[in-house]
Parts: sequence; C-alpha cells; structure tokens
Amino acid sequence: MKSEDPVQSDEALRQVLHQWKFDAHLPAHFQERVWRQIERTEAQVHVPGWMLLWYRLTEALARPSLAVSYVTLLLLAGLLAGYWQVRLTRAQTGENMGERYVHLVDPFQQAHR
Repeated sequence: MKSEDPVQSDEALRQVLHQWKFDAHLPAHFQERVWRQIERTEAQVHVPGWMLLWYRLTEALARPSLAVSYVTLLLLAGLLAGYWQVRLTRAQTGENMGERYVHLVDPFQQAHR
C-alpha cells in the first residue's frame, strides 16, 4: 500500500523540475548537421514504384473534383463493358436459338457453322 499522497508527490516533482537548470550548450552547427543527416537518410530510402503510384493516386483523389471525375470514368467504363458483354451474349444466344429452331423443324438437319 502506498503511504504517499500522489497529489503531493506530483507537486514535489513539479517543484524539483521547475528549479532544475540545464546549462549545456549544443555543438556548433548542430542543427545543420541534423538536417543534413535527415536529407541523406531520406535520399537513401527506396520506395517501390507501386507504392509511389498508390500514394500519388490517394493524394490526387483527396481533391473532390478529381475524385468525382474518376468515379464517373469508372462508372462509364463499367457500363460500356456491360453493354459489350450483353451484345456478345445476345449474339451467341441468337445463334443457339437459330440452331435449335432448325433442329426442331428438321432433326436430321446439320448445324450451320
């Protein structure tokens, strides 16, 4: 069980920290060296192309006007692909129906291919 009151210990800690003085000086050009090191490290980082592309895409889509145009383009591409698929399916179904009709009228007739 704790014998000290946490509020009093916090107050004592605050007083000690308030009285503490730190007189050390940074080496000359310390900040310049730190920033140079950061620049060197960032230059050495290799980012894969797909990750860069993904980052740029998400950054661009953050703009509402571009996002709306992108979604509209995807919607139109989907509609066009669906229309094309329906046309192919309809043409194939038409051929199959023609063959079935011929077989119904004359079962010995060979299919036209």
